[in-house]
Amino acid sequence: MQRTSNLRKLVFTGLFAAIIFIGISMLRIPLPALVGKPFIHFGNTLMVLAILFLGGGYGFVASAIGLGGFDLLNGYAATSWLTVLECAVMAIVVSSLFKAFKGAKRPLSVGQIITISVTAGVTKVITSYLVSIVEALMVGTSFKVAIVASFLSLTSAAINAVSTAIVVPILYLALRGAFKNRV
Repeated sequence: MQRTSNLRKLVFTGLFAAIIFIGISMLRIPLPALVGKPFIHFGNTLMVLAILFLGGGYGFVASAIGLGGFDLLNGYAATSWLTVLECAVMAIVVSSLFKAFKGAKRPLSVGQIITISVTAGVTKVITSYLVSIVEALMVGTSFKVAIVASFLSLTSAAINAVSTAIVVPILYLALRGAFKNRV
């Protein structure tokens, strides 16, 4: 029984990794920025869903493979390690909130899912800002300029955060019945 459960989690981890990769590859809208080459995409939304359905560990692996793999294959290889770190932070934040709300072993309420989604969006903006600073420093920008330029480059992160806060509750509530006894 335990072996079947682990196999299911591995299969769903691979499935989520593929969905995240495809979600970024198929729909992305590049935006101009002072630091990096940001774009609007649904990878973060799908990452949060993976963490909610698979848990922090397997959700992290799925998002690291999906988002990190995209970076490696699409011209972002030098900063793919930063993407994986963002995935780790997001897995810790989202799974911690999920566990805090799930303490009574009841289904999460709409308000709790919205809280998790908004927190994930805010976390993404913060991690994107920090990643942009590191990216700017990697190319030789001074620290003060990196801080300002990174702040001015947060447009796509903010849009991605808003889409995460809106789309995650909708998809989670629509799909949680399907995942209830599967993972």
